[in-house]
Amino acid sequence: MALTVSLRVNNDLTATEAIDLALAAEAAGIDQLWISNDLMLRSAPVLLGAISQRTTRLRIGTGIMNPYTVHPAELAMAAATLQEITQGRFLLGLGAGSAEFLDWVGIAQPTPLTATRQALRGIRELLRSGRPSQIEGAGPGWTDDARLRFTPPAEPVPIYIGAMSPRMLAFAGEEADGVLALHLPPEHLITAREHVSAGIRAAGRDESDIDLPACVWLSMDTDPDAAARALALKLAYYGPAFSPFLLGRAGLTPEDFVGAERHLARGDTDAAASAITEQMLRLGICGGPDDVIARCRGLLELGVTHLSFGPPLGPDPATTIALLGDVVVPALRDAQAALADASSSASKETPA
Repeated sequence: MALTVSLRVNNDLTATEAIDLALAAEAAGIDQLWISNDLMLRSAPVLLGAISQRTTRLRIGTGIMNPYTVHPAELAMAAATLQEITQGRFLLGLGAGSAEFLDWVGIAQPTPLTATRQALRGIRELLRSGRPSQIEGAGPGWTDDARLRFTPPAEPVPIYIGAMSPRMLAFAGEEADGVLALHLPPEHLITAREHVSAGIRAAGRDESDIDLPACVWLSMDTDPDAAARALALKLAYYGPAFSPFLLGRAGLTPEDFVGAERHLARGDTDAAASAITEQMLRLGICGGPDDVIARCRGLLELGVTHLSFGPPLGPDPATTIALLGDVVVPALRDAQAALADASSSASKETPA
């Protein structure tokens, strides 16, 4: 399977910035661009609509939207419309959303897994036949009048589930077309893949039925120190909120990041960056092109066929994208081909 490469960016971009980034990604040979839909920032579907009119090949997705702030019927409407105007290039990222963000607007999240499952089933059936009321597990409230009043594109909209917990990962394996699971550190992919595979087996599906990107944080620059600083500041901000389970697998705890967070809150970015250790930096991938290629080659050896790079990307995302297109992606595609050739040769040499 050919290597897929995608980018994930935050929805704090202006429309002009998002379009420029998408054009750079398309020129660099990137396959997909995902834009988050975090609450109180810019609307991902609107940004993607603008991007769709300026790109021709790049697949674009929402990463992610939730059924609490937007009803599944409206999610289906947006998905069908974006699939129509992109001529089949749209990807829907769906998940339970952040409980912290939902709390800002007084929305409770009592049953995240159930709500996500019901939304996926309702959206998929609304796009397919317009009759979610006939589908078991699509949730209450659907009637026979709940159907799209226009014909959605024939090309199905792939639905990716944003997942972190073992149960959500297993559900994604059971029913989704793909799963967006942030891997901190990147090698956490092994554990996440086990949970997804359990869901795949439970549903009687095949591993090829689902796309499991290695979603990692990337910070790259020709100056490795500048790249490390950009990632360090990202870790200083988010580190204390990371899952203890994920951090524990890297020998870390949320408390390890508290000092860096305090420095950052006081505006002392130098002290915040200095408080992030090499061990903490290993949660993401950072450095120059050679550093990134070496770390990603390890993921390819684990069987990864989709590398998804998320923010901060680097001190200058435009530079990062250019380096990806000119240096990193070609090297990794060559590495994947070499691994495939070696595997094929080994299988031929194995006695029957």
